[in-house]
Amino acid sequence: MSFAQSVLAPWALWLCGAVSLAVLGRILALKPWQPLFADTALQHRWLAATLAVVLMWQLRAQAVDWLTLHLVFTALMTLVFKAPLALISNVMINVAMVVIGRNEWSLLGVNVLVTGIIPALVVGIIWRLVDRKLPDNLMVFMFVCGFFGSALATLGGGLTAVGLIVAAGTDPEAVYLAQEYARFLPLLMPSEAFITGMLLSVLLVYHPNWVATFNDHRYIDMQ
Repeated sequence: MSFAQSVLAPWALWLCGAVSLAVLGRILALKPWQPLFADTALQHRWLAATLAVVLMWQLRAQAVDWLTLHLVFTALMTLVFKAPLALISNVMINVAMVVIGRNEWSLLGVNVLVTGIIPALVVGIIWRLVDRKLPDNLMVFMFVCGFFGSALATLGGGLTAVGLIVAAGTDPEAVYLAQEYARFLPLLMPSEAFITGMLLSVLLVYHPNWVATFNDHRYIDMQ
């Protein structure tokens, strides 16, 4: 779920933009691009995945002009590349959507928050819990992080979008429709979870070393 046209008060746009900019600044301070220069194969995979998500975002349901429903893939990108690179990808994807005329420039910060920061935060928390608290088991990682984590990430991003409209919506009809759209979130969660879990499963079987959050020595060699 992301915004295509603004129905939010200016203060909400500025606040979301400031939060997104602060998070992006923190990420850039970590210099997450350094592994890309050291590993050409990783660079190609990251760029290819980013382009693939841009293309997948074209498959969207849009019953109203200002809100779109689509798969986000931030959970998968976070698990495969870790949060810093996943969020940089998300910013690039949202910029691409603005350039091709799908979204408005004023909504860039809001969409980065809804489709990038919140889902990555949710998946990151779940991954940390799995990594530190749960047994070192391949199926546990796959189902809790891949399926359950991506479903919660979708719920978190969707509820953030709905909450922003309810709190700062300038159109009463948009506020009403956003509350109705919240009912569709349970329909988006299984689809995002299935696609993320399926792709993550394929990677874990054939290329476990590609998944940055997965320690194949702990989860496979030590079993």
